[in-house]
Amino acid sequence: MKTVISISFTALMVFVLSGCGGTDSVKDTPPPITGDFVVLAWNDLGMHCLNPSYDAAVILPPYNTVWAQVVQRGTPPQVVTSGLTVSYRLIGNTYSSGKTDDLGGDFAQFWQHDQDLFGVDLPLDRGLNLVEPDRHNGLTGTMVPSGDHFVVDGMPVVPVSDSGIWNPYQIIEITVKNSTGTVLAETQATVPTSDEISCDKCHGPGGSATGRIGGGTDDPFVNILQIHDVMHGTGLEAARPVLCSSCHPSPILGGTAATGADYLSAHIHGSHASRGAACLDCHPGEVTKCNRSLAHTAADGHCTTCHGDMQQVADSIVNAGRVPWMAEPKCATCHGAVHGTDTGDLLYRNATGHGGLYCAACHGSPHAMVPSRETVDNHQMVQYQGAAKTLGSCGACHHSSRGEGSSEFGKKHGGSNPSRRSACNVCHIATPTDTSKWPHQYTWRDNGGA
Repeated sequence: MKTVISISFTALMVFVLSGCGGTDSVKDTPPPITGDFVVLAWNDLGMHCLNPSYDAAVILPPYNTVWAQVVQRGTPPQVVTSGLTVSYRLIGNTYSSGKTDDLGGDFAQFWQHDQDLFGVDLPLDRGLNLVEPDRHNGLTGTMVPSGDHFVVDGMPVVPVSDSGIWNPYQIIEITVKNSTGTVLAETQATVPTSDEISCDKCHGPGGSATGRIGGGTDDPFVNILQIHDVMHGTGLEAARPVLCSSCHPSPILGGTAATGADYLSAHIHGSHASRGAACLDCHPGEVTKCNRSLAHTAADGHCTTCHGDMQQVADSIVNAGRVPWMAEPKCATCHGAVHGTDTGDLLYRNATGHGGLYCAACHGSPHAMVPSRETVDNHQMVQYQGAAKTLGSCGACHHSSRGEGSSEFGKKHGGSNPSRRSACNVCHIATPTDTSKWPHQYTWRDNGGA
């Protein structure tokens, strides 16, 4: 059993300031914002999984993506992408190719087999890039502008720090500079990645699949290929390494399919639905636990509440035509269409809201919406408003409401020099007293303080 250890001093301070990651820690007034810019950054999926090895059956490569938006504070604030350089670095994690872990991870294999698996011979410690195939990012570098945000796509992050500590919640530092090299803003975000795919629960020595078919190999990923060969008459074991999505497309890796039944997600969920498998066996483990948002979690991570059970996931693809990864549950399913929670045809991770900011900029990454049980996820909210609350929420100061009424707000928080700054002042120099202009059309009733 692994213990997840943070190695960032800043993250430790976030832990202290946010009341150990709890939801009740508040300050009377958010901390002052110095300078004219703020930067918000987040991981695009909230959790990335990767294979521990790459010499047999391969599901996912080391691949992590972080987005960032830079806001120039003002009346009104503006999202800025020109005239700036946004750099990044993983803290305490400078390379991936020579690392191993006690879970069986041998990450050098990715660069040994990248040509066979993905058709590209990558430099060591450089990753795939499905968006810009000629740009191969490392664990430090420069983010590129992409419309209304900056992005670094395909960092080959593994869950092992340079000191050898296994940690699925790596930390990225983002620095914004102007054309003269002056630092305008800095922040940190979580780069989540786990190789805790527990195929050995059923495959490999002692697994329920071993001895039934496929023989007794010690490698669960070899055993998967053996079982596939026996059941379907293929010759995958002799052809290893094998990228599963080369036959069963995965849209997250750029694959398309003629029919829903062809998708990898449909095959994996459908074939394991009656075999005793659980969500956290793969997404991505009992230690990591994919979902960590305190408002959206349970013993099983609330996987089935949002996604359905494994058979329902498979049926939604095969029978209902859902495209995995591209069509996912919507916030409005549980929260209703009020307050701007219905993102229409866009996924939460791609949708924008108030002021052109992405939903994840203020609420946190998918599966890590603030407040999160992992203090590193709460870093920006504490940095900018002093509490692990949704950015801009009155809950940064008020325990259980959006505020105390429009007249109270106007007296204490309105204008350009308020007697008490609100979380709105993170981006807004002057705060409007017309609450109809607030994000999500905030009401004054108790909405849980989040």
